[in-house]
Amino acid sequence: MKTAIVIGATGLVGSSLTNQLLEHPEYSGVSVFVRRSTNLSHQKLTEHIVDFDKTDDWKHLLQGDVLFSAMGTTLNKAGSKAAQYRIDYTYQYNVAAAAASNGVPAYVLISSAGASESSLIFYSKMKGELDREVKKLPFSRIRIIKPGILAGNRAESRPMEALSIKMMTALGKIPLIRKFRPIPASVVARAMIQAAVDSEAGVKAYELEEVFTLGQ
Repeated sequence: MKTAIVIGATGLVGSSLTNQLLEHPEYSGVSVFVRRSTNLSHQKLTEHIVDFDKTDDWKHLLQGDVLFSAMGTTLNKAGSKAAQYRIDYTYQYNVAAAAASNGVPAYVLISSAGASESSLIFYSKMKGELDREVKKLPFSRIRIIKPGILAGNRAESRPMEALSIKMMTALGKIPLIRKFRPIPASVVARAMIQAAVDSEAGVKAYELEEVFTLGQ
């Protein structure tokens, strides 16, 4: 039996991931580290409400078999590029580094299709920089999941995103662009869990259609 660590458990993918882990027979415990409560109650669940600006205060609690990192926000919600970078890059990197130093053997990260440290797009560059740096951490196994547009029921309203998802879903019927179709958050969550099953040492990345396949 394994113990999972989750950050980003209140987000679109993270909430689905947490629920799936709680029902998964191979996991006896799920420890979530959140800024606000998940409002979940389960015998397997241990919830830690923490300040991600003060990782040193609680990093000793990051103990388990695999760290699942699904934290992220939008520029609009964060309010500035600096604030988004702090959440999407700094918080995730600091937690990953702490978990690795504690001897957690496996790490599964949600990145993004098109992530590249050399990208001219802020979001893609930020994700690419995180991908690059976490690969240097001393985990035995690192799995990076790089989905396209995420589909699912969000707590907040995002009308332009909803319109984009509808358009891309329709266009996804065209074979040449099928791999770019929106992917349900639940599928991404299953892909994360399946990626953690792979015991081969080293780094592996899954992008677009590979994420659909992994999350079947």
